Amino acid sequence: MILVPDFFPINLYSMSVYGRAHVVPLLLAADQKLQVKTAQSPDLSDLFASRGEEDWPEADEWERMHASIVQRVKRLIRTPQELHLLARSRAKMYMTNGIEEDGTLFSYFTSTMFMIFGLLALGHPKDDPLIDDALEGLYGFQTTIDGHPHFQFTTATVWNTALLSYALQEAGVRTDDRMIERANDYLLDRQQEGYGDWAMHNKKALPGGWGFSDVNTFQPDVDDTTAALRALARSAKENQDIFDSWNRGVRWTISMQNHDHGWSAFEKNTDSWLLAMLPIPESRGILTDPSTPDLTGRTMELLGNYTDVKDDDMILRKAVKWLEREQEKDGSFKGQWGVNYLYGTWAALTGMQASGVGRENKTTKKAIGWLKEKQNKDGGFGESCLSDRYKRYTPLDSSHLTQTAWVLDALVAMYDTPNKAMYDALHYVLDRLGDGQWPRSYPAGKGLADRIYFHYHSYEYIYPLLALAHYRKKYGDSPPAL
Repeated sequence: MILVPDFFPINLYSMSVYGRAHVVPLLLAADQKLQVKTAQSPDLSDLFASRGEEDWPEADEWERMHASIVQRVKRLIRTPQELHLLARSRAKMYMTNGIEEDGTLFSYFTSTMFMIFGLLALGHPKDDPLIDDALEGLYGFQTTIDGHPHFQFTTATVWNTALLSYALQEAGVRTDDRMIERANDYLLDRQQEGYGDWAMHNKKALPGGWGFSDVNTFQPDVDDTTAALRALARSAKENQDIFDSWNRGVRWTISMQNHDHGWSAFEKNTDSWLLAMLPIPESRGILTDPSTPDLTGRTMELLGNYTDVKDDDMILRKAVKWLEREQEKDGSFKGQWGVNYLYGTWAALTGMQASGVGRENKTTKKAIGWLKEKQNKDGGFGESCLSDRYKRYTPLDSSHLTQTAWVLDALVAMYDTPNKAMYDALHYVLDRLGDGQWPRSYPAGKGLADRIYFHYHSYEYIYPLLALAHYRKKYGDSPPAL
C-alpha cells in the first residue's frame, strides 16, 4: 500500500488524509507487533476475538487485489526484504513530514498517539525528541470544563473564531469594531500558504485555505475555509490586502469541487469504493473523503451570497444537481459534520436558496415538508446521534437549542414571509437562551459517524444569534401575522 504508484487504483493517496494520518502509524506498529506493557497493565486477553473471512463478503476480491499489488511492486525491487525496508522507510517519512510545529501529527490527538506507537515500533527510545515533542504537543490539547480536566481531539480555535466573528457581524457589529479587527488579524495570520496532501489531487490550485485548529499549518479544509471567508467578507470590501487573501481563499475553495460536483472536507476526488469495502467499521468515513450535502450546501451558500459566482454559473448549477441526487427518500439530507439530518438539511436548503433555487422547487419543497414534520410540540427540534447507527432520523425526545436554530435559519432562508412553524421555533429559541438546561451539552458536532461526536460550547450562542439576525434582517422586529 505504501509503495504502489499513485496511478494504481488503490494507493496511499487514494485514502483520505484523515485515514492516512491514522493508518500509517498503525501499520508500523502492527508490522512490528508492538506491545507496550507496564507492571500495572491488566490482562485484556478476554477482549480479543477472531474474525473469520465469512464475516467479510469481499475477502476473496481483496485477496486477489493484494496479490496483484505485491506482484507488481516486486518487479521493481529485487527481494522481499528490500521491499519491506523501503515500505517502512517510506511510512516513517510520510509520518514525520506530517508533524506540526507543536510536535503533533496533523494536529490530531489520536493520530499523534498512534505516531508515538509507530516510532516505538521502529526502535525509537521513549525519550526520543520526536516523542518528547509529540507528548508536549498533546498536553497543549488539555483543557478544563466545569472544573474537570479534558483532552480535546484538537483545538477548534480557527473554527470558533470564524463562526463567532461572522455571527456578530450578521447581528450588526461593525467591521471597525476592535473585536472584529482582532478576529480578522487572527484569521489572516492562520491562512495557509504551503502545500499539503490536498495538492496531490489538485495540482493546479494555489494555496489559500484555512485549517480547523490553532496549530494546523498545512492541511486546510473546505468547511473552515468557507467559515473564515464569511467572517472576512465585509472587511474584504473595504481593505485591499484583506480582499487579496479573501480572493485566494475563494479560488482555493472553488478548485476543490469534486468530479461529481459536490465538495468534501480535506481533499478532492478521494471517494474510492474499494476502500469503502474494507472490513473496518465506518470505513467510508475513515478511509474516504466523499462529497457531502452539508459541505456542499455550505460552500454553495458562500459562493451564492458572497462572491460574484452568479446563479446561472455552471459551478452552482452542477452543485444543485448533485444535491438533488443526494436527497434522501423522505426529503432530508444527511450531514457528515453535524448531527445529522437536521444539520444536513439546513445546509442543503440554505445552499440551494443562495444558488437561486426557491421553495417551489420539488427538492426544496420536499425538504421543507420533512423539517416541519419533525417539529416538536414546544416549537423546537431535536435529533439523536443514534441517527448514524440506525441510518435514519432518530428523535432526541427533547428539543435542542442549536438544532432548532439550524431549522429556523433554513426556514427563514426559504420563506418571504414568516409562518407558524418558524414563529414557534423562534419562540423556542428566545425562551431557551441562557437557561442552561439539558440537552444543552448534548453534542451537535460530529467527527466520525457513530464513533466521535463534539460538543462545541460556542454553538448555543452562534447559531441562535445567526438565526435571529437573519430573521430580523428579512422580516424586521415585528412578530408575524398568524
